[in-house]
Amino acid sequence: MSSKIETKNLSAWFGENQILRDVNLKVEENAVTAIIGPSGCGKSTFLRCLNRMHELVPGARVSGKVILDGTDIYGDGVDPVLIRRKIGMVFQRPNPFPTMSIFDNVSAGLRLNGVKDKKRVRGIVEASLKKAALWEEVKEKLDAPGVALSGGQQQRLCIARALAVEPEVILMDEPASSLDPVATTKIEDLILDLKKEYTIVIVTHNMQEAARISDYTAFIYLGKIIEFGPTSELFENPKEKQTQDYLRGVFG
Repeated sequence: MSSKIETKNLSAWFGENQILRDVNLKVEENAVTAIIGPSGCGKSTFLRCLNRMHELVPGARVSGKVILDGTDIYGDGVDPVLIRRKIGMVFQRPNPFPTMSIFDNVSAGLRLNGVKDKKRVRGIVEASLKKAALWEEVKEKLDAPGVALSGGQQQRLCIARALAVEPEVILMDEPASSLDPVATTKIEDLILDLKKEYTIVIVTHNMQEAARISDYTAFIYLGKIIEFGPTSELFENPKEKQTQDYLRGVFG
């Protein structure tokens, strides 16, 4: 397997407050990498640094490198909008555009990118909804508001919206944390299916979820990577005492 993304001495701040400290990590292609750790340890900040969303916050800054397919995304002349197209993001709470239909939610990014051919747009919307395991549930009501769907359906709609612009990497920030067990299972099954085509990085508080769906796991604590490796090894035989304590529920 080859690395799709590699971070080198990645550090991040909000104002004077340093959140990440020299994070070095390789994200393998066509695999699911889970980021675990207690609240406030830097998991979501790390995720947002991977597609340059961190810098959108006033006072936020980043140092170090994030290498995508051999190119530093923070290098001179790199277009952050293009990076965010290649590296999509799905957030913790479903956030369909409230005034838009199901169809328009999925096609929004296409329009922003100048795709005007209606037949092509319709084809991409259908393909994206199928990849997100939502097509059969919504194909007869594409004009209905996206916000009229259930929570789990809304999250899969947001995944379809991310897929429509043809990313290479999908970042997911606790995508099932606000969902019931049935909807969570659908999202987890979807992630396992999507990794055939995409590289996925997921932040999760749920260690059972990380164990079920990820190929690799990184344990972050106080902005540093304490341990990283194949998920089965990290969960069954953690090398670091802090990892052992966290997995046993001693803190976090």
